Amino acid sequence: RESDHRAWTPVSCTVTRQNATVQGLTEGKAYFFRIAAENIIGMGPFTETTKEIVIRDPITVPDRPEDLEVKAVTKNSVTLTWNPPKYNGGSDITMYVLESRLIGKEKFHKVTKEKMLDRKYTVEGLKEGDTYEYRVSACNIVGQGKPSFCTKPITCKDEIAPPSLDLDFRDKLIVRVGEAFSLTGRYSGKPAPKVTWLKDDIVVKENDRTKIKTTPTTLCLGILKSVREDSGKYCVTVENSTGSRKGFCQVNVVDRPSPPVGPVIFDEVHKDHMIVSWKPPLDDGGSEITNYIIEKRDAHRDVWMPVTSATVKTTCKIPKLLEGREYQIRIYAENLYGISDPLISDEMKAKDRFRVPDAPEQPIIKDVTKNSAVVIWNKPYDGGKPITNYIVEKKETMATRWVRATKDPIFPSTQFKVPDLLEGCQYEFRVSAENEIGVGDPSPPSKPIFARDPIAKPSPPVNPEAVDKTKNSVDLSWQPPRHDGNGKIIGYLVEYQKVGDEEWKKANLTADSCPETKYKVTGLTEGLTYKFRVKAVNAAGESDPAYVPDPVEIKDRLEPPELILDANMAREQHVKAGDTLRLSAVIKGVPFPKVSWKKEDHEVSPKADIEVTGVGSKLEIRNTVHEDGGIYSLTVENPAGSKTVSVKVVVLDKPGPPRNLQISEVRSDSCYLTWMEPEDDGGSVITNYVVERKDVASAQWVAISSTSKKRSHMAKYLIEGTQYLFRVAAENQFGRGPYVETLKPIKAIDPLHPPGPPKNLHHVDVDKTEVSLVWNRPDRDGGAEITGYLVEYQEDGADEWTKFQTVPMLDCVVTGL
Repeated sequence: RESDHRAWTPVSCTVTRQNATVQGLTEGKAYFFRIAAENIIGMGPFTETTKEIVIRDPITVPDRPEDLEVKAVTKNSVTLTWNPPKYNGGSDITMYVLESRLIGKEKFHKVTKEKMLDRKYTVEGLKEGDTYEYRVSACNIVGQGKPSFCTKPITCKDEIAPPSLDLDFRDKLIVRVGEAFSLTGRYSGKPAPKVTWLKDDIVVKENDRTKIKTTPTTLCLGILKSVREDSGKYCVTVENSTGSRKGFCQVNVVDRPSPPVGPVIFDEVHKDHMIVSWKPPLDDGGSEITNYIIEKRDAHRDVWMPVTSATVKTTCKIPKLLEGREYQIRIYAENLYGISDPLISDEMKAKDRFRVPDAPEQPIIKDVTKNSAVVIWNKPYDGGKPITNYIVEKKETMATRWVRATKDPIFPSTQFKVPDLLEGCQYEFRVSAENEIGVGDPSPPSKPIFARDPIAKPSPPVNPEAVDKTKNSVDLSWQPPRHDGNGKIIGYLVEYQKVGDEEWKKANLTADSCPETKYKVTGLTEGLTYKFRVKAVNAAGESDPAYVPDPVEIKDRLEPPELILDANMAREQHVKAGDTLRLSAVIKGVPFPKVSWKKEDHEVSPKADIEVTGVGSKLEIRNTVHEDGGIYSLTVENPAGSKTVSVKVVVLDKPGPPRNLQISEVRSDSCYLTWMEPEDDGGSVITNYVVERKDVASAQWVAISSTSKKRSHMAKYLIEGTQYLFRVAAENQFGRGPYVETLKPIKAIDPLHPPGPPKNLHHVDVDKTEVSLVWNRPDRDGGAEITGYLVEYQEDGADEWTKFQTVPMLDCVVTGL
C-alpha cells in the first residue's frame, strides 16, 4: 500500500517461492508491503515491512555471476559455463571477464581479450598437466562487479567419465488423451554419450506428433495430442565407451473406457425381473473401471429409466418389470476419466423363461452292501439353467421323513454311494436336481432295498425224494438249502430226465412258480422210468442241482382208503336248530377214493352242500331243522377197498305238541286235564308244560300253569255255567313247542246222577180195575231237577215189571188192572 493510503492492494496470490517482484509501482512513491502464507485450510497471518520503501532505480556494479562450472577438460583446453548474476546492478550486463590462475602463482590473468557476452567459453592452448582455477566477473555501465567463486583446481588432461543421467520425470506418468507430454532430463559423460529412446523395447521414431530433441547436456522426448496407443514403458539410454545409464517411465494415456463388450446376455428372464450379463470393455481407458451404469427402456417408450450406477460386477438384476412387455437394456462403463458409449441390448420380453430342473426318473440301486448302496440316475431337463448340484435323500421304508444322504455337493456325476446304512433295514432313495433358480421336485422313490451284503448263489437243496406217484405224475419233496447265499430263496427249479436220455427237461419254467419245498411233476408217461433233480434259486442265480437218489417208475400206487375223522364226526353230533351242521374227514388212498354220503341209507337232503377235495370231504347243512337229524354215513372206496363211518346227528329244537289231551271230572268250578308227552322231545328233556284256558266269549288265553312237570293238571276257579277251551304245550331248553287244543268247549257244571227212590209209596184208594197211589219226593235228585216219575206194576208171582206211564206229580191212578 502507498504509505499515505490505508487500503492494501493484492499483488499476487499464486507465488510459491519465497520472493516476488512487485511491478506497476510509481517511481519516487513510498510503499509498505505485507506477505501471508496459504494452504488448503486457509490463509495465515500477514507479516509487514517495518518501514516504508521509496521506489527508485539504484545502479551499481553487477553481483557476481553464479554457477561457474567446468563442462569439459582436455589435455590442452577447458570449457566453462556460468549463469548471470542475480542482480545486474540496475544496468544491463555489457560483457563478462573470465580470469585464470596457474596453481602456485598468486595473480589471476585475464583469459578473454575480446568483449564477451556468451556465458560459455573454451580456454585453449593450455599445457597438458598444468592445473588452473578460474573465475568470472560481470560488467555493466558502472563497471566490473565482483568475481564469481573460483572453480576447483582443474588439471589439463583428456577426461573419461561414465554417463550420468538426471531425469525430470518419475517412474509413472498419467496423461489425459489429447494432451501433450514430454520426458526431459540432463546427461553427461566423457566422451559424449549417445542418447536412444525406446518404447516397449522398440526404438521411438519421430513423426508428426513425436519429437525428439537432444543437446550435448539435455534430452527431451515430446508427444503432441497423445492417444491411448502412446501408453507404454518408455526407456531412455545414455551410452558411451565407459558404460550406459537408463531411465524408465511408465506412461499411461488415460481416457474414458470403450463401451462394454456385447451382446448383452439374458441369463435369467422372469415375468417381473431379468438378470443380464456382459463383458468388460476391451479398453478400460487406462484406468480401472469404477462402475457400470445400467438403464432399462420399455420398447414402446422413449424414456430410459435408471436401474443402478453402483455395480462393479458384469451382471445385474433388472427389477420391477411388467409381465409381457418388451425391454431394452443399455450399459455404460465408467472410470475416473469419464463414461463410455453405451452397449444396447436386443429387445427381450419379460416372462418366465427358466425354472428349477425337472424331477429325475426313478433312480436305480446297485452294489448294495450292509452299510452302503450306489444310487444311479439320469440327468433330467435342467429348466434352462445348468444343473449345479444333485441332492440324494434316503428313507427307511416304514418311516415318513426323508434325510439327505450328504451335505456335500454332488456334480457332475449322476451316481452316488450312500454311506452309513443300518444293516438289515429297508431303504428307499430319491434324487432332486438343483440349478441357480432352485431345487426341483424329487424323483419317484427307488425300489426298496435291504442293506445287506451282496448275495451269492445258494447251496443245493437238501434230501430231495419222491414221496408219491401216479400213472402220469410224481410228487417230489425236499429240504431248503443249508446256505441261501445271503439272499432270499425265490423258489426252486425242478427238472426230469427219462432214463437213457441225455436231455434234462424243465418241469417248471420259473423259480417263483415253485416257492414251496415240494412240487408235482405231471405229464409223465406210464411205465417209463425217470430221474429227477432240484435247484434252488435266489437273486444271484441257480444253485447246483440236488438229485433224487433212485430213478422212479411211473405207475399208480395202490393204497386202501383211510378215513381220519374230524372232531365233528364223533359218534353223536348235536346241532342247535338254525345253526350249520358240518361233518368232515380227511381221506387218504391211492388212487384217491370215490366219496359218497348217505342219511339213513338214503340220499342226503338236496339242501346239503357236499365238497370233495384231494385230501378230504365235507358235508354242510345251513339253517338246520329237526328233520335234518338222523344217522349220516360217509363211504370211501377205491380199487384197494372201501371204508364207511357213521355219525348220529341230533338237531336240538323245541319239542312237538303233547298228545291225547283229555278233560274229565268236570265240576261247576273245576275240571281235570290229562295228556301224553310229545312224540318228539326236540332232542332235549322236556322241562315243563304250559297250560292255558280261554272263555269262548273272550279272545285272550290265560295261563293257568307254566311250571308243572306232570302230564295232568286240575283246572280250578272256573265260573259255573261258563264254557271253556283248554290248550297245552311242552317246553325244553330250546323253547316252547306248539300247543294242542281241546276240540270242543266244556261247560263248568257238576256231573248228573240218577235221583234216589221216591219215599213213602202207598195206595189211598182201590177199585176192581184201578189203584190210586201217592208218594213223597226222594231224598236226592241226582244233581238235576226231577222231571217226572216212572210208574210200573207187576202181577204177583210174575218176574217182569210192566211200565204204566211217567207222571210229573206225586200221585197216579193205575188203570187197566
